[in-house]
Amino acid sequence: MIYMSVEVSPPAQRWLLLIHQLPTKPAYFRVKVWRRLQGIGAIAVKSTVYALPATAEAQEDFAWLLREIVEGGGEAIVCEARLINGLSDDQARLLFDTARDLDYEADARAQVRRLRKRLADIVTIDFFGATGRLTAESLIAELEARIAEDQEATLDQVQTAPQAIADLRDRIWVTRQGVHVDRMACAWLIRRFIDPNAVIRFMPGKGYIPKDGELRFDMFEGEFTHEGDRCSFEVLLSRARLSDPALQAIGQIVHDIDLKDGKFGRDEATGIAHVIAGIAMANQDDEQRIAQSYPIFDNLYQYFRKKRG
Repeated sequence: MIYMSVEVSPPAQRWLLLIHQLPTKPAYFRVKVWRRLQGIGAIAVKSTVYALPATAEAQEDFAWLLREIVEGGGEAIVCEARLINGLSDDQARLLFDTARDLDYEADARAQVRRLRKRLADIVTIDFFGATGRLTAESLIAELEARIAEDQEATLDQVQTAPQAIADLRDRIWVTRQGVHVDRMACAWLIRRFIDPNAVIRFMPGKGYIPKDGELRFDMFEGEFTHEGDRCSFEVLLSRARLSDPALQAIGQIVHDIDLKDGKFGRDEATGIAHVIAGIAMANQDDEQRIAQSYPIFDNLYQYFRKKRG
């Protein structure tokens, strides 16, 4: 009798995909949906496509979120899929593992901050320098060092898609008509730091079919648009590898104005928001809006550069 071994391939992983399009306003709705997605553990495989393993619980989570999106004026579908090209099952699992590692790290940091604050409270009433203080400080410092090491290792695994600035020059950039703070700031960033010769065109927000070579920003399915709770300006900074602290500060202001979630609590946001609103009210033409916003961002940039120095 001849025995033959047959290699049996493991069954392909099945995934649930939520594909959605959210209204541009109100901005906080996008943040609300993103937080719901974070809460159920979904990961982004594209800017508007989120995945979960195909389970009954995940299907129910997506069904509730789909209803919330539709009730909020958006569009969404949920489908079951098998990954074939572009992203493997192993790569998708790595995205989930990396996201959860970052969650664990954030929770650990929060716990250590609470310990550090509690230690500071005790120190204020440690009138004679008890020896236990050194032990407590040493333990907390060790925890902080360990968390920092783990964070560095985790971030090394995150798969990002940065783009060299050289690849972004001499291009046609497209965005939605009726520009406001995020698109104004992006246009300034593009022409000042990325592509001085950029041609910027303003198109309807829906139904636009991009031409070859065009780069879209702050548009549905654009190359540079909202990702998670980050506005388009923040995404553009990250993808173009612009780490200038002054630009990061401007990004925080743009975020707080555009998303209205108070994430960074920038004191400058309220004043800048009024100025940007004034520009929008006084100018119907998008190119004029952008041109008049340039001095604002130029001055903000110089302010943060000098303030840092």
